[in-house]
Amino acid sequence: MKTLFLPLLLFVAGTTFGQTQPAPRPMAKLGESVWVWAYPVKADKRQQYEHFVHDIFMAGANKLDAAGQQMFRQTRVMHPIKANADGSYTYLFIMDPVVKGANYDIESATKKMYGPKQGAEYYKLFEDALAGKDVGYMTTQSKN
Repeated sequence: MKTLFLPLLLFVAGTTFGQTQPAPRPMAKLGESVWVWAYPVKADKRQQYEHFVHDIFMAGANKLDAAGQQMFRQTRVMHPIKANADGSYTYLFIMDPVVKGANYDIESATKKMYGPKQGAEYYKLFEDALAGKDVGYMTTQSKN
């Protein structure tokens, strides 16, 4: 009994004290739109792409109005775990649920965050890292 109790106590203490849990994300309800966008990235440009996505684009969301910030809170970025057959890596943006009427265009959002000139320079980092055309899937949440 003692051998089970100590690991259980350490687990509960570790998950309760001193660790912050991320805020829960909303998820689409039945019939709401969910978009998945896939971006193929050059193998040698992954660091540049991730820098743009996380340090510039996602970090700049606080510069947007409330609706723009909501759009970012409801967007997840998924990183690939292995290369595609052609050597590129596919990253996913999942908008769940989609904010109705929001403009999800990366270029225009970047320019809103940083102004036309700096936004265009930052957007070049994104564009330069891409290995091909992005592919988007517009879906709705199913009943399960």
